[in-house]
Amino acid sequence: MKEKLANYIYDETIPFIFMGVDHIISIIIFFILSFAIPYLAKKKLKENQQYLLGKIIGALILFGYLSWLILEILAGTFSLQLHLPFHLCRTANILIFIVLFFRSYLAYEIVFFWGLTVIHAVITPDITQGFPHYHFIRYWLTHQLMIIGILYATFVYDIRPHKTSIYKSFIALLLFFLITIPVNMSLNANYFWICGKPPVGTVLDYFGPWPWYLIVATLLALIHFYFFYHLINFISSKILK
Repeated sequence: MKEKLANYIYDETIPFIFMGVDHIISIIIFFILSFAIPYLAKKKLKENQQYLLGKIIGALILFGYLSWLILEILAGTFSLQLHLPFHLCRTANILIFIVLFFRSYLAYEIVFFWGLTVIHAVITPDITQGFPHYHFIRYWLTHQLMIIGILYATFVYDIRPHKTSIYKSFIALLLFFLITIPVNMSLNANYFWICGKPPVGTVLDYFGPWPWYLIVATLLALIHFYFFYHLINFISSKILK
């Protein structure tokens, strides 16, 4: 049983192909749902129904991460070096769950910028298995649906970031970085891709060698934070007014 499950988890018989049919279709579906779900929920659902749908979205996002942990444990392949929540998207999964379930504003301030900044993960995902493998679907739940969840909280729950939210989120990012360093050192791990780039091609490949890609990525993150803050204010004041 364990061996079969482990073989399935790491089976690459159906490889992920960058900008292949599955990848392109998933991107198209992502953009459609990013607009359709918040719009229809806001226009068609009552307030209690909106919160129920938000909780379902939050539960699905968290399920994407927790189900992976459970499968790795059942297969006997769980590793402290690989599966802890010290990658940004995994912690963001937990934060958006808190936002959608409990409407925590502090969690929203952090995950709003973290989640939207990692939109590049939709374009350059660090996965090796294609559809319909579990990891392809899991990646969709924990990345693309997470971004949809952030947009849902913003436009359906009517939560908005303040300018101070930029600094709170960036400080939280730096603290996350600093906390992850000793974790990597003690476990000989590579969480948050601090010690090296992902084994598959990602946007980090364009940011130079180690450690320069870390500096470039951090500066670009701050630029993205400002961009998304002004973008959401523009949409709220000019388009949705």
